[in-house]
Amino acid sequence: MEIIIAIIGALGVIGAAVVSTRRTRGAVEADGAVTREAVAEAVTALGSRLDARINDVRDDIDDVREDVTRIREWQAGHDAEHLLIGRQPPRGEA
Repeated sequence: MEIIIAIIGALGVIGAAVVSTRRTRGAVEADGAVTREAVAEAVTALGSRLDARINDVRDDIDDVREDVTRIREWQAGHDAEHLLIGRQPPRGEA
């Protein structure tokens, strides 16, 4: 009889452990889902920040290119002025 009581007690403990394991597994799965969602949001936010930074760098590069173009145009005009000045006869000789 004592053996039967011990077996029934053990079955109760095993049953409680299974229920506890299911609850724990559910909690772990829920925590995992929350973690995955948080990581996905963080990756999305990081991707957005990276895209914004890339666009800022592209804008900066475009600005530098425009500045270089303006400088080259000015330099071409300046060189032309010097060429014209160099071709004029000196004063008093004409």
